Amino acid sequence: MDNTPKQLVLQLEGVDLRFGRLEVLRDITFQVRRGETVAVIGESGCGKTVLLKVIIALLRPASGRVIFDGVNLADLSEKQLTRQRIRFGFLFQGAALFDSLSVRDNVAFGLREHKDLSDREIDAIVTQRLQEVGLAPDIQRTYPAELSGGMKKRVGLARALAMNPEVLLYDEPTTGLDPIMSDVINELILQTRGRYAVTSIVVTHDMRTAKKVADRILMLYPLSRLRPGEPQILFEGTPEEIQKAEDARVRQFVRGEAGERLRQLARDNGKDVPPPAGGR
Repeated sequence: MDNTPKQLVLQLEGVDLRFGRLEVLRDITFQVRRGETVAVIGESGCGKTVLLKVIIALLRPASGRVIFDGVNLADLSEKQLTRQRIRFGFLFQGAALFDSLSVRDNVAFGLREHKDLSDREIDAIVTQRLQEVGLAPDIQRTYPAELSGGMKKRVGLARALAMNPEVLLYDEPTTGLDPIMSDVINELILQTRGRYAVTSIVVTHDMRTAKKVADRILMLYPLSRLRPGEPQILFEGTPEEIQKAEDARVRQFVRGEAGERLRQLARDNGKDVPPPAGGR
Protein backbone atom coordinates (compact mmCIF):
# COMPACT_ATOMS: atom_id res chain seq x y z
CA MET A 1 0.00 0.00 0.00
CA ASP A 2 1.08 3.59 -0.64
CA ASN A 3 1.97 5.18 2.71
CA THR A 4 2.36 8.70 1.32
CA PRO A 5 0.10 11.12 3.24
CA LYS A 6 -2.96 12.05 1.19
CA GLN A 7 -5.46 14.87 1.39
CA LEU A 8 -8.65 14.35 3.35
CA VAL A 9 -11.61 14.12 0.97
CA LEU A 10 -14.39 13.17 3.41
CA GLN A 11 -14.91 13.86 7.11
CA LEU A 12 -17.82 12.87 9.34
CA GLU A 13 -17.85 14.62 12.68
CA GLY A 14 -20.25 13.55 15.42
CA VAL A 15 -23.03 12.52 13.02
CA ASP A 16 -26.35 11.50 14.60
CA LEU A 17 -29.39 10.36 12.63
CA ARG A 18 -32.91 9.50 13.76
CA PHE A 19 -36.08 8.34 12.05
CA GLY A 20 -38.66 9.78 14.41
CA ARG A 21 -37.83 8.28 17.80
CA LEU A 22 -35.61 5.59 16.32
CA GLU A 23 -31.93 6.44 16.61
CA VAL A 24 -29.95 4.86 13.77
CA LEU A 25 -26.54 6.55 13.85
CA ARG A 26 -24.88 8.02 16.93
CA ASP A 27 -21.74 10.15 17.08
CA ILE A 28 -20.25 8.73 13.88
CA THR A 29 -16.80 10.22 13.37
CA PHE A 30 -14.22 9.14 10.79
CA GLN A 31 -12.15 10.44 7.89
CA VAL A 32 -11.37 9.19 4.39
CA ARG A 33 -8.30 10.22 2.44
CA ARG A 34 -8.19 10.72 -1.30
CA GLY A 35 -7.53 7.45 -3.11
CA GLU A 36 -8.27 5.35 -0.02
CA THR A 37 -10.70 2.42 0.09
CA VAL A 38 -12.65 2.09 3.35
CA ALA A 39 -14.92 -0.88 4.04
CA VAL A 40 -17.84 -0.40 6.42
CA ILE A 41 -18.90 -3.75 7.87
CA GLY A 42 -21.57 -4.86 10.31
CA GLU A 43 -24.66 -7.00 10.53
CA SER A 44 -27.99 -6.11 8.96
CA GLY A 45 -29.74 -3.17 10.59
CA CYS A 46 -26.65 -1.46 12.01
CA GLY A 47 -26.98 1.59 9.73
CA LYS A 48 -24.43 0.89 6.97
CA THR A 49 -26.63 1.82 4.00
CA VAL A 50 -28.10 4.77 5.88
CA LEU A 51 -24.54 6.01 6.39
CA LEU A 52 -23.97 6.08 2.61
CA LYS A 53 -27.11 8.16 2.15
CA VAL A 54 -25.90 10.60 4.80
CA ILE A 55 -22.56 10.91 3.02
CA ILE A 56 -24.23 12.12 -0.20
CA ALA A 57 -26.80 14.21 1.69
CA LEU A 58 -29.83 12.15 0.67
CA LEU A 59 -30.46 12.06 4.41
CA ARG A 60 -29.68 15.00 6.69
CA PRO A 61 -28.19 14.19 10.10
CA ALA A 62 -29.91 15.45 13.23
CA SER A 63 -26.53 16.75 14.36
CA GLY A 64 -22.91 16.63 13.35
CA ARG A 65 -21.20 17.53 10.08
CA VAL A 66 -20.43 15.83 6.76
CA ILE A 67 -17.55 17.64 5.07
CA PHE A 68 -16.72 16.75 1.47
CA ASP A 69 -13.59 18.26 -0.05
CA GLY A 70 -13.56 20.96 2.62
CA VAL A 71 -17.24 21.90 2.26
CA ASN A 72 -19.91 21.28 4.91
CA LEU A 73 -22.76 19.75 2.90
CA ALA A 74 -25.33 21.18 5.33
CA ASP A 75 -24.40 24.67 4.14
CA LEU A 76 -25.33 23.99 0.51
CA SER A 77 -28.56 24.62 -1.38
CA GLU A 78 -30.21 21.73 -3.21
CA LYS A 79 -28.78 23.01 -6.49
CA GLN A 80 -25.30 23.14 -5.00
CA LEU A 81 -25.77 19.65 -3.52
CA THR A 82 -26.66 18.29 -6.94
CA ARG A 83 -23.35 19.57 -8.29
CA GLN A 84 -21.53 17.86 -5.43
CA ARG A 85 -23.40 14.57 -5.83
CA ILE A 86 -22.27 14.36 -9.47
CA ARG A 87 -18.78 13.88 -8.06
CA PHE A 88 -19.94 10.62 -6.46
CA GLY A 89 -20.71 7.31 -8.12
CA PHE A 90 -23.15 4.96 -6.37
CA LEU A 91 -23.42 1.22 -6.95
CA PHE A 92 -26.71 0.27 -5.33
CA GLN A 93 -27.27 -3.07 -3.61
CA GLY A 94 -29.65 -4.32 -6.30
CA ALA A 95 -27.86 -2.37 -9.06
CA ALA A 96 -31.05 -0.21 -9.33
CA LEU A 97 -31.13 -0.27 -13.12
CA PHE A 98 -34.09 1.26 -14.94
CA ASP A 99 -36.10 -1.73 -16.17
CA SER A 100 -37.59 0.22 -19.09
CA LEU A 101 -34.19 1.29 -20.42
CA SER A 102 -31.65 -0.76 -22.34
CA VAL A 103 -28.20 -1.37 -20.90
CA ARG A 104 -26.85 1.37 -23.17
CA ASP A 105 -29.40 3.92 -21.97
CA ASN A 106 -28.89 2.93 -18.33
CA VAL A 107 -25.15 3.59 -18.56
CA ALA A 108 -25.73 6.77 -20.56
CA PHE A 109 -28.41 8.13 -18.21
CA GLY A 110 -26.21 10.39 -16.08
CA LEU A 111 -24.28 11.60 -19.11
CA ARG A 112 -27.48 12.75 -20.80
CA GLU A 113 -28.73 14.42 -17.63
CA HIS A 114 -25.58 16.25 -16.59
CA LYS A 115 -23.14 16.47 -19.51
CA ASP A 116 -23.29 18.37 -22.79
CA LEU A 117 -22.08 15.56 -25.07
CA SER A 118 -22.93 14.36 -28.56
CA ASP A 119 -24.45 10.91 -29.15
CA ARG A 120 -21.13 9.77 -30.59
CA GLU A 121 -19.26 10.87 -27.47
CA ILE A 122 -21.82 9.18 -25.21
CA ASP A 123 -21.62 5.96 -27.24
CA ALA A 124 -17.83 5.93 -26.89
CA ILE A 125 -18.00 6.38 -23.11
CA VAL A 126 -20.70 3.72 -22.71
CA THR A 127 -18.74 1.19 -24.76
CA GLN A 128 -15.51 1.92 -22.89
CA ARG A 129 -17.06 1.65 -19.42
CA LEU A 130 -18.83 -1.62 -20.28
CA GLN A 131 -15.58 -3.06 -21.59
CA GLU A 132 -13.82 -2.02 -18.38
CA VAL A 133 -16.26 -4.13 -16.34
CA GLY A 134 -15.90 -7.09 -18.69
CA LEU A 135 -19.06 -6.72 -20.79
CA ALA A 136 -19.07 -6.93 -24.60
CA PRO A 137 -20.60 -4.18 -26.79
CA ASP A 138 -23.46 -6.43 -27.91
CA ILE A 139 -24.96 -6.29 -24.41
CA GLN A 140 -25.97 -2.67 -24.95
CA ARG A 141 -29.29 -3.55 -26.60
CA THR A 142 -30.41 -5.91 -23.84
CA TYR A 143 -32.65 -4.97 -20.91
CA PRO A 144 -32.10 -5.55 -17.18
CA ALA A 145 -34.64 -8.38 -17.02
CA GLU A 146 -32.41 -10.36 -19.39
CA LEU A 147 -29.32 -10.06 -17.18
CA SER A 148 -27.98 -12.21 -14.36
CA GLY A 149 -27.35 -10.69 -10.95
CA GLY A 150 -23.63 -10.39 -11.60
CA MET A 151 -24.18 -8.73 -14.96
CA LYS A 152 -26.58 -6.23 -13.40
CA LYS A 153 -23.93 -5.32 -10.82
CA ARG A 154 -21.36 -4.78 -13.56
CA VAL A 155 -23.74 -2.62 -15.59
CA GLY A 156 -24.43 -0.63 -12.42
CA LEU A 157 -20.71 -0.13 -11.91
CA ALA A 158 -20.28 0.93 -15.56
CA ARG A 159 -23.06 3.51 -15.05
CA ALA A 160 -21.36 4.82 -11.90
CA LEU A 161 -18.02 5.08 -13.71
CA ALA A 162 -19.48 6.84 -16.74
CA MET A 163 -19.49 10.16 -14.89
CA ASN A 164 -15.81 9.88 -13.88
CA PRO A 165 -16.60 10.13 -10.15
CA GLU A 166 -14.06 11.16 -7.55
CA VAL A 167 -15.67 8.95 -4.90
CA LEU A 168 -17.38 5.59 -5.43
CA LEU A 169 -19.92 4.30 -2.91
CA TYR A 170 -20.64 0.57 -3.03
CA ASP A 171 -23.70 -0.77 -1.20
CA GLU A 172 -23.29 -4.53 -0.61
CA PRO A 173 -21.64 -5.10 -4.01
CA THR A 174 -21.44 -8.90 -3.65
CA THR A 175 -24.81 -9.62 -2.01
CA GLY A 176 -26.75 -12.35 -3.81
CA LEU A 177 -23.79 -13.43 -5.93
CA ASP A 178 -22.05 -16.80 -5.99
CA PRO A 179 -18.44 -16.96 -4.74
CA ILE A 180 -16.92 -16.78 -8.23
CA MET A 181 -18.93 -13.73 -9.26
CA SER A 182 -18.23 -12.14 -5.87
CA ASP A 183 -14.53 -12.47 -6.61
CA VAL A 184 -15.10 -10.90 -10.04
CA ILE A 185 -16.77 -7.88 -8.41
CA ASN A 186 -13.99 -7.60 -5.84
CA GLU A 187 -11.40 -7.62 -8.62
CA LEU A 188 -13.34 -4.91 -10.45
CA ILE A 189 -13.32 -2.76 -7.30
CA LEU A 190 -9.54 -3.14 -7.11
CA GLN A 191 -9.06 -2.52 -10.83
CA THR A 192 -11.27 0.58 -10.70
CA ARG A 193 -9.19 2.01 -7.89
CA GLY A 194 -5.96 1.22 -9.75
CA ARG A 195 -7.18 2.68 -13.04
CA TYR A 196 -8.80 5.88 -11.73
CA ALA A 197 -7.20 6.39 -8.28
CA VAL A 198 -10.78 6.78 -7.07
CA THR A 199 -11.72 7.05 -3.40
CA SER A 200 -14.08 4.23 -2.38
CA ILE A 201 -16.39 3.41 0.51
CA VAL A 202 -17.59 -0.19 0.41
CA VAL A 203 -20.51 -1.20 2.63
CA THR A 204 -20.54 -4.96 3.07
CA HIS A 205 -21.29 -7.80 5.46
CA ASP A 206 -18.84 -10.01 3.54
CA MET A 207 -15.50 -10.16 5.34
CA ARG A 208 -13.79 -11.65 2.26
CA THR A 209 -14.70 -8.52 0.32
CA ALA A 210 -13.64 -6.19 3.15
CA LYS A 211 -10.26 -7.83 3.62
CA LYS A 212 -9.55 -8.02 -0.12
CA VAL A 213 -10.41 -4.49 -1.21
CA ALA A 214 -9.98 -2.23 1.83
CA ASP A 215 -7.09 -0.22 3.20
CA ARG A 216 -9.10 0.36 6.34
CA ILE A 217 -12.17 -1.26 7.92
CA LEU A 218 -14.84 0.29 10.15
CA MET A 219 -17.31 -1.92 12.00
CA LEU A 220 -20.69 -0.49 13.02
CA TYR A 221 -22.82 -2.13 15.68
CA PRO A 222 -26.59 -1.82 16.24
CA LEU A 223 -27.32 0.91 18.76
CA SER A 224 -29.92 -1.22 20.52
CA ARG A 225 -27.24 -3.63 21.73
CA LEU A 226 -24.50 -1.21 22.70
CA ARG A 227 -23.57 -0.72 26.31
CA PRO A 228 -24.15 2.78 27.73
CA GLY A 229 -21.54 5.20 26.43
CA GLU A 230 -20.07 2.81 23.89
CA PRO A 231 -19.20 4.19 20.43
CA GLN A 232 -21.18 2.81 17.51
CA ILE A 233 -17.96 2.24 15.59
CA LEU A 234 -16.66 -0.81 17.45
CA PHE A 235 -13.52 -1.11 15.35
CA GLU A 236 -11.42 1.02 13.02
CA GLY A 237 -8.19 -0.29 11.57
CA THR A 238 -6.52 -2.26 8.82
CA PRO A 239 -7.58 -5.71 7.57
CA GLU A 240 -4.56 -7.13 9.40
CA GLU A 241 -5.49 -5.41 12.65
CA ILE A 242 -9.09 -6.60 12.64
CA GLN A 243 -7.86 -10.20 12.74
CA LYS A 244 -6.38 -9.40 16.17
CA ALA A 245 -9.33 -7.38 17.52
CA GLU A 246 -9.87 -7.76 21.25
CA ASP A 247 -13.62 -7.07 21.24
CA ALA A 248 -15.47 -10.43 21.16
CA ARG A 249 -18.27 -8.95 19.02
CA VAL A 250 -15.78 -7.94 16.35
CA ARG A 251 -14.13 -11.37 16.44
CA GLN A 252 -17.51 -13.09 16.09
CA PHE A 253 -18.34 -11.08 12.99
CA VAL A 254 -14.92 -11.51 11.40
CA ARG A 255 -14.88 -15.28 11.98
CA GLY A 256 -18.53 -15.83 11.13
CA GLU A 257 -19.27 -17.49 14.46
CA ALA A 258 -23.02 -17.98 14.07
CA GLY A 259 -23.38 -20.04 17.22
CA GLU A 260 -21.79 -17.39 19.38
CA ARG A 261 -23.96 -14.76 17.70
CA LEU A 262 -27.12 -16.72 18.61
CA ARG A 263 -25.98 -16.94 22.21
CA GLN A 264 -25.33 -13.19 22.24
CA LEU A 265 -28.88 -12.55 20.97
CA ALA A 266 -30.27 -14.86 23.62
CA ARG A 267 -28.36 -13.05 26.36
CA ASP A 268 -29.66 -9.74 25.04
CA ASN A 269 -33.17 -11.15 25.48
CA GLY A 270 -32.50 -12.41 29.00
CA LYS A 271 -32.12 -16.07 28.08
CA ASP A 272 -29.33 -18.59 28.45
CA VAL A 273 -28.30 -20.81 25.56
CA PRO A 274 -25.65 -23.47 26.25
CA PRO A 275 -22.64 -23.84 23.94
CA PRO A 276 -22.64 -26.74 21.49
CA ALA A 277 -21.55 -30.21 22.62
CA GLY A 278 -17.77 -30.32 22.83
CA GLY A 279 -17.80 -26.52 22.71
CA ARG A 280 -15.24 -24.07 23.98
